[in-house]
Amino acid sequence: ECVYSETFILQSLGNIFLPFNEDTLTVAYRCEFYSFDLKDIEYISSMYYNKDEVIRFSSSLGKFVGYTEFGVKNAKRWNNDSSILSNWRAQKEAYCKHNIDNYYQNTLTKSVQPSVTIKSVTPSGGHHPAMLVCSIYNFYPKHIKVSWLRNHEEVSSDVTSTVEMEDGDWYYQIHSHLEYTPRSGEKISCKVEHVSLKDPIITDWNPFWSTKKIVIGASGPVLGLIWFLAGFIYYKRNARGRILVPSS
Repeated sequence: ECVYSETFILQSLGNIFLPFNEDTLTVAYRCEFYSFDLKDIEYISSMYYNKDEVIRFSSSLGKFVGYTEFGVKNAKRWNNDSSILSNWRAQKEAYCKHNIDNYYQNTLTKSVQPSVTIKSVTPSGGHHPAMLVCSIYNFYPKHIKVSWLRNHEEVSSDVTSTVEMEDGDWYYQIHSHLEYTPRSGEKISCKVEHVSLKDPIITDWNPFWSTKKIVIGASGPVLGLIWFLAGFIYYKRNARGRILVPSS
């Protein structure tokens, strides 16, 4: 199981099931790191008995720590064995460094470009009659910068944004709102900057296209009715003057 967070946690879990009295012994290994230097990596191995932690080895402490009577007893015994301690201390580099390097290369270095849309919404209040929302979806990694431009100048007021939200599939989304009073001939844009982009994405708001979509959608049934009427008239005209002959 791998877990990625702001502190860059890589967790690998190995289970050992012992079939006596339906009790379970679990050994968990994890590597916590704040950079990719060995000095910033901590290797932790914990042993759990029926979900209760019994004993732990931490590379930061360089020794075992017991949490139960059985754990304390064995921690004392293992800490007095230099060969055991040497072997466990070596896991920081042998286990963690190897897995972290692979994890970084295969996951953390990847980036996914965001998709951007702008739409008009009804403001819930405020000092302006109109509101736009710029929605940015499916980007990775998390950090992103969203800003509004009005006639190519960055807008600093009447802007609210959500925090970056996880989609649950490693991707993120964020939404930025701009309250404004429409002016004739102005140009409003949403600017997105992200590590996956060579240049920022600048998406212009075009109220014409929004209106056009509504008009086209509403005219669909009307066009269908016109075609139906045209076909009916054509049929009636061609039917005039015809004499129906009974079939034998």
